[in-house]
Amino acid sequence: MYYKLNVLVLITLIYFANTAVAVPSAWEAQFPKTDFSKTTINFEEIVSGGPPRDGIPSIDQPKFSSLAITKLDHEENWNSPVVSLYHNNEFKIYPLSILMWHEIVNDTIDGFPITVTYCPLCNTSIVFKRKFDNVILDFGTTGKLRHSDLIMYDRQTETWWQQFSGKGLIGKYAGQQLDIVASRLESLKSSLDRAKKLNIEPLILDTTLNRSYGKNPYAKYDSSSFPFLYKGDYNLNIAPMEYVVYFADHAITLNHLKENKEIIMDNYIINWSAGMSSALDTPIITLGRDIGQVIVQQKQDVNLIDIPYTLTFAFALNAFRPDIKIIF
Repeated sequence: MYYKLNVLVLITLIYFANTAVAVPSAWEAQFPKTDFSKTTINFEEIVSGGPPRDGIPSIDQPKFSSLAITKLDHEENWNSPVVSLYHNNEFKIYPLSILMWHEIVNDTIDGFPITVTYCPLCNTSIVFKRKFDNVILDFGTTGKLRHSDLIMYDRQTETWWQQFSGKGLIGKYAGQQLDIVASRLESLKSSLDRAKKLNIEPLILDTTLNRSYGKNPYAKYDSSSFPFLYKGDYNLNIAPMEYVVYFADHAITLNHLKENKEIIMDNYIINWSAGMSSALDTPIITLGRDIGQVIVQQKQDVNLIDIPYTLTFAFALNAFRPDIKIIF
């Protein structure tokens, strides 16, 4: 028993120590509570995105309005991309036109603590549970990127988390995993239609902050040849900026799904339909080209249940899940 315990301790020490290099003093100054002795990655994989800690401010006390009050009730906004979230009797809508400028919204849905995240450089919109280790975490932006993806931190322990996966990278919770909540990335119209079918008045994220909401600071990013600030290898035989639908342990290019409209894999059903603008095309999001929207569901008995998925780029999937074969 003593031998087995020592082996376990040795493996743990090797796991953390082999990945560590000298901690940049600026990081320690900005994140005094972060335990940098615990890391699952090499610090050299991390680059600055430009802004400092919380330079891209999360929304911590979100305000919601009806459709009419948000002034989105116009046909030119119908194709706008939004993250929609439905739980029990509450339906919330988070426009990418707002998430683009904040990347994180700490919120609740039907009293359930969640954080809604969006990384423009990977086009990853993911919702996580905030209750972790019996503590409700509040998330912010570190100002750092890894493989061009947002690194978040929680304000309780200042652990650094990878947004793409929800895995703890550095700090108290290094090596641990946040739970992901099923959500949809869809057009505003599709989201409103779904709420109407459910007979629920949707709540739409609104803000009076002084930001260029509705504008895309990454114009033509999703038609560029290579990702911004990407540090890593890429060896797939599809373009790194190809849109990919990633769910469970599967991935399909958006173009392949668009050609087929519906794909059934195992007990998953993946559907594509037109009507959602790219958030990363034109300087004005509502004028972006129509890339369509995706629904990913799983068969459970006679029901179809939404499951977590993300519409991302091939380079991001290759960086974080190189084990997955992309169908194209």
